[in-house]
Amino acid sequence: MHRISHRDFSCIQNILESIKKIQEYSGKFENADEFFENTISFDASMMNFIVIGEMAEKLSPTFLKETENKIDWFKVKGFRNIIAHNYLGIDAEEVWQIIQSGIKNLKLNLEKEII
Repeated sequence: MHRISHRDFSCIQNILESIKKIQEYSGKFENADEFFENTISFDASMMNFIVIGEMAEKLSPTFLKETENKIDWFKVKGFRNIIAHNYLGIDAEEVWQIIQSGIKNLKLNLEKEII
C-alpha cells in the first residue's frame, strides 16, 4: 500500500459511495430486464456510474499508475463516456454484468487501498 493524498482519498470515498448506491438500487431485481424496466432505479444507477467515471478522472496520475495492474481505469472512464454520450444505446445486460461483477471488484480493490 502507498500513501494516498487527501484528494485521492476523497475521490475514492465518492466512488465507493456511488458503488453502494448502485448496489442498493439494483439489488432488488433478479435480472437485467427487471432492472431496466424500473426506470427510476436504472437511471439512478446510470447517474452513479457517471459519478464514478468523473471521480476516476480526478484521481492523481500517481494513484492511477500505482493501481493500474488491479483496476482498469480506461474501462471505468470509458463506461462513463458511453453512458453520457450514448445513453439511449445502453445495453441493459452489459450494465447488469458490470453491476454483478465489475463494480464488486472495483470496490474490493479500492477498499484495499484505503484500509
